[in-house]
Amino acid sequence: MQSRTVFFAALLASLALASLPGFAAAVAEGIPMPAPQPKASAPSMAGTPLRPPAGLSQQPAPAPEAPSVSPKPSARFGQSGSTTAFDARQRTLADRVSSYLSNVRQLTGDFVQVGPDGSKSKGEFYLQKPGRVRFDYSPPSPIELIADGQSVVVRDRKLATQDLYPLSQTPLRFLLADRIDLMRDTNLVGVYADDVFVTVVIEERQIIAGTHRLMMMFGAQDYQLRQWTVTDPQGLDTTVAVYNLDNRRTPDPSLFRIDYTRPIQ
Repeated sequence: MQSRTVFFAALLASLALASLPGFAAAVAEGIPMPAPQPKASAPSMAGTPLRPPAGLSQQPAPAPEAPSVSPKPSARFGQSGSTTAFDARQRTLADRVSSYLSNVRQLTGDFVQVGPDGSKSKGEFYLQKPGRVRFDYSPPSPIELIADGQSVVVRDRKLATQDLYPLSQTPLRFLLADRIDLMRDTNLVGVYADDVFVTVVIEERQIIAGTHRLMMMFGAQDYQLRQWTVTDPQGLDTTVAVYNLDNRRTPDPSLFRIDYTRPIQ
């Protein structure tokens, strides 16, 4: 039970990246991971510039020895808890990202996840708007994560158990919303851009759960999703990078079914 809870927290409450051994394995497989970033404690959002971590390219590196991609923003557009503080350039970028997220109706591809402890896992994902997504983790991981539009379930195939959560209380809702306007519908605190990536940062503050931060990175030319990061209140980060994306393939609806009669932990 504890391991699955930690896993879920890492994915959804901590879905950016720390310097750990998982990077070497990822590069060895030809998938460039973000450059290591030292992390101490959860950063304060007030008066502290947000710096996006080095990003990932959408496609795997051409050869195992290819170095990690480490782009640095050539222009950073500040942070704010109020939409009135964003300038015209920020608003344009946010609107383009909102348009991309709203127009994507289905998406399939591969993913790589690196957790706060450097553990790496990979697999396939299937997304269909609104509200449905499935992450199938490759062995030896026994985990499946499924959202059916209302709930998110984390299944452990080995233990035949599942943990159930409301979709509305997870960061996945931003990726799975039917339509979204980042400036209006979220607490957008940062917008960044360089020649490679456009990055948006959303902050959520809850009295009990604390402050979580979701960072999404998109290609600067096509605005396709490349990766997302969530930082939890303790400053622990996990990155999920997606690649080999296909928006023409329609996922089988049965992939998103949740069996509510199965034991809930």
